[in-house]
Amino acid sequence: MKLIANDVVEDSITEEEKVKGDGSSVTANLPSLLEGLPDSVALQCLARVPLHYHPTLQAVSRSWRLAVHSSELFRTRKLAGIGEEWLYVSAYDPDGLWQAYDPLSDSWTTLPLLPSRIKHLTNFGTAAVDGKLYVIGGGSDDVDSQTGDHNATTATSEVWRYDPVTRKWEQRASMLTARSQFACCVLGDQIVVAGGFTNTRKSLASSEIYNPVENLWEPMAELSLVHNAACSGVVLEGKVHVVHKGYGLPQVYDAKENKWTRSDCEWSWGKMAVVNQELYVVRHGFVTREQKQPPLRKLLCSWPDCLDRISFGVIGLGTDLYVIGGIMAPRPHALDIVSLYDVDICNVGDESPNWRKGASMTVSRGTVLGCAVLKL
Repeated sequence: MKLIANDVVEDSITEEEKVKGDGSSVTANLPSLLEGLPDSVALQCLARVPLHYHPTLQAVSRSWRLAVHSSELFRTRKLAGIGEEWLYVSAYDPDGLWQAYDPLSDSWTTLPLLPSRIKHLTNFGTAAVDGKLYVIGGGSDDVDSQTGDHNATTATSEVWRYDPVTRKWEQRASMLTARSQFACCVLGDQIVVAGGFTNTRKSLASSEIYNPVENLWEPMAELSLVHNAACSGVVLEGKVHVVHKGYGLPQVYDAKENKWTRSDCEWSWGKMAVVNQELYVVRHGFVTREQKQPPLRKLLCSWPDCLDRISFGVIGLGTDLYVIGGIMAPRPHALDIVSLYDVDICNVGDESPNWRKGASMTVSRGTVLGCAVLKL
């Protein structure tokens, strides 16, 4: 599959042409990429072209189209330090759809649908490792619109991975425990999940770690405290921090000791994101910066649009804080619930942070279910 503008269309390249056994492109028996240059040198040139020009590049020739879709090109970009950060977002509507945002071109593209059999999958974990997107666990409260029957899957253990090179989803090894509403973080080049709820809505103390190279989940120590609440997680100073909704004291994982300990630094509860190794919280129309040593909470700026906006996503991209989608709650003068496409960006790294608008999502809207930043 390939992406052009905001639609997914069929690609004319066959699977045999597209990949070898190692996933690299096949350019043998085709004209050279750039006349007079070895393909290895030409690939270095193509690797320096921003990603939003790739639809144009692949229209030049079959050789270029194969190169743009190859693992070799992205390996070359990585080795040359040319990676770009893209934002991947899933919202409640449409079901199973993800979109990708390119900050350089301020534009969105649409991914193929997530092939999970669970309808309206929500409360899942999202992670990005080695340029690939992971959708982990979650659950569904799906109700048949015709009969009113509940087709709920409260928690699942399934794991999906999206590869931007092949433009495909594939299922990976399932978690050891089905869970939803849990903390999910990337620690180094591995994924840590902790807490959440089981299929019977029982609170979980367990945690586990996933090795993407080995496609293997292994158990970790249990959380030191369990609350009957959803979890969120962030990585600060190289350590996973897990906080339960409504409880401001995070639990910190010590990898050397394989145990969780309670922090004595209380955080604000709200939508959390890390920008430049600092934690930011968006709540009740304000953005705060949380610090551990000494315990400090600094009010950075206000965000009036947040007062009536709920269920939005928050994530750090570069030096900016992104607030995406959500819904506008009913107000005395406007009783309708409005699903939002909006993207608001705050330059939290500046001495005087201010807000600006980014391009709105083109297809997705409403409650943001997951977001992650991939380096491509």
